[in-house]
Amino acid sequence: MKNSVGEFKGTTTVAAVCKDGVILGTDTRATVGRYVASKNAKKVYKITDNLAMTIAGGVAVAQRIVEILKINARLFELEKRRPMPVSAAARLVSNILFSNRSVGSPLPLQALIGGYDETGPHVYNLDPFGSLTEEKVVSTGSGSPFAYGVLEDRFKEGGTVDEMLPVVVSAVDSAMKRDVASGDNFDVAVVDEDGFRELTQEEKQGLLN
Repeated sequence: MKNSVGEFKGTTTVAAVCKDGVILGTDTRATVGRYVASKNAKKVYKITDNLAMTIAGGVAVAQRIVEILKINARLFELEKRRPMPVSAAARLVSNILFSNRSVGSPLPLQALIGGYDETGPHVYNLDPFGSLTEEKVVSTGSGSPFAYGVLEDRFKEGGTVDEMLPVVVSAVDSAMKRDVASGDNFDVAVVDEDGFRELTQEEKQGLLN
């Protein structure tokens, strides 16, 4: 959740680019002020086999934009007969956010869009105003300062998915232990040349251990 533009009071999301794919991780706690609205909130979404998105901010807005992106990615595939590039998906969401910046207030959403296309793995960070930056490793939400403490120490650019999975899991876990608005459980997804997959509970627990 969020109380003003750019100040998100809940959520931890992390995304990392590896040489053979991207990793996206989130906690699963949804809050409304000091109230824990859900312990099993979905914050990482499959868009297509080659695209995924994490959300931080207003749930209704985020879910709507996820659906818009899914539909447009599918239409792109049908028309162009190839997967939507990660940059095109990120630009679409950026345009939606930018076009709403002057309608009362910006949409309460910060998103990470990651995927694997013909140019390789990519991650893009988007803020409520539609600003768009490509990143190698990034975290959003109120738990991000704690996640960055792990990422800046342990993340290695050019590492493999297998090497960086424990780092991403540790970053999300660190935020869950120290940020009261993040917690309960976490989800981790990988997108590589074989497509999208989410880690099982056993895989996640094994990485924590």
